[in-house]
Amino acid sequence: MLALNSYQTLAVGILLYYLGKLLKKNIRFLQTYCIPNPVIGGVLFALLNLALFESGVGAIKLDTVQQSFFMNMFFTSVGFSASYVLLKKGGRDVLVLTVVCAVLITFQDTIGVMLAKATGLHPLLGLCAGSIPLVGGHGTSGAFGPMLEKMGAERATTVAIAMATFGLISGSLMGGPVAHRLLEKYHLHSTQEDEAESLEKARSMEENAPLVMTAENFMLAFGEILVAMGLGTLVSKFFTSVGLTFPGYIGSMLVAAVIRNISDHSKGSLLVPMHELGTVGDVSLNIFLSLAMMSLRIWELFDIAGPLFIIAVAQVIFMALFTTFVVFRAMGRDYDAAVEVSAVCGFGMGATPNAMANMSAITSNYGPAPRAFFAVPLVGAMFIDFCNSGILMVFINLINR
Repeated sequence: MLALNSYQTLAVGILLYYLGKLLKKNIRFLQTYCIPNPVIGGVLFALLNLALFESGVGAIKLDTVQQSFFMNMFFTSVGFSASYVLLKKGGRDVLVLTVVCAVLITFQDTIGVMLAKATGLHPLLGLCAGSIPLVGGHGTSGAFGPMLEKMGAERATTVAIAMATFGLISGSLMGGPVAHRLLEKYHLHSTQEDEAESLEKARSMEENAPLVMTAENFMLAFGEILVAMGLGTLVSKFFTSVGLTFPGYIGSMLVAAVIRNISDHSKGSLLVPMHELGTVGDVSLNIFLSLAMMSLRIWELFDIAGPLFIIAVAQVIFMALFTTFVVFRAMGRDYDAAVEVSAVCGFGMGATPNAMANMSAITSNYGPAPRAFFAVPLVGAMFIDFCNSGILMVFINLINR
C-alpha cells in the first residue's frame, strides 16, 4: 500500500485542483453546474482509490493533518464578512431572505434527522443529508464530518460530501423550472432598472474592499485571520467547558465577526481589508476541499445508498415546495421574488455560484431583476453560513443530550 506524508498529500491536492480546473474548462457539464475545481480533481482521486480498493491492491493512505488548519482559515475569513452595517444597509429584502433561509435550514435538518431515524441511520447522519451539505456545501461538509464521526456517526464525512455534490447538481437543475412555473402562472415581468446597475450597487456595499491588492494589506489580512484563529481557540474552549459541542472554527468565526464590526464603527482606525481576506479564504478553501475530497472512502456508502436516496429525494421535493409557497410569498410575490426563488434553490441545495447562475439564466430570458441581484449575494455569500452553523449547533447538542 502506498502511503503519502503530509507534504506529499498537500502536493497531490494542489495538482488535483489544477487538474479539476483543466477539466472544467473543457467539459461543459462541469461549467453548467458550477462544480468546484478541487471537487472535480478530488473525486477523480477518490474514484482511483475506490478502484484500487475493489481490486484488492489497497487504497492509497493519505496524511491530511494540514486539512484542519486550512479549514479553520477559510471559515475564519467567512467570519469577517458578518457585518451588521451591511445587513442593515441591505434593507428589508436582505433581512427577510436571511430569516427565510434560517427557516429553510431548520426544516432541512429536521427532515434529515427524522428520515435518518426512520431508515435506521444514526440521527447525526441526517444532518449530513440536511443543511450541512445542502446549504453548507463541500466546505461545511468537510468541516462537520470529522467532528460528527468522533461523536459516533460513522462515515459522516463521506455521506456529507456525497450529498453536497448531489445538491450542487440538483439545485442547478430545479432552480429554473420552479421559477419559470411561477413566472408563467402569475404573468410576471421584469422591472426597468438595468441589471448592471444592480450588480454595481451590490459591489458598492463592500466599502472596505480596496480595488488593488497590496502586499501590506495581504499581510494584514493574513495576520488578522491568524489572530482570530488564536483567540478563537479560547472561545471554543469556553463553549466546551460549559458542555456545548462546537466545531473548532466557530470560535474563530465569532472573533472575526467581532473584529469586522469593530472596524465598521472605528472610522478607519482599524482596517479590515476584505479583498485580501477573501483571497486568503478562497485559497484556503481550495486547498481544504482538495484534501477533503481526496480522502473520500466511496466504498463505505454502498450499504446505506438506499436510505440516502430516500432522504435526497425528500429534500428536493421539500425545496420545490418551500421556495414556491414560502420564499416566493415572503419576498413579495413579484418578478424579483420569482428570480430569488431560483437563487434559493441554487444556494439552498448547492452554493452561491449556483444561485447566481440560476438567476442569470432566468434574467437572460425574462429581463433584469435588480432587487434579487442585490440581496442574494449578500445573503448567500455572507450571512447564510453564520445561520447554518448556529442552527446546526442547536441540532447537534439536542441530539447528544
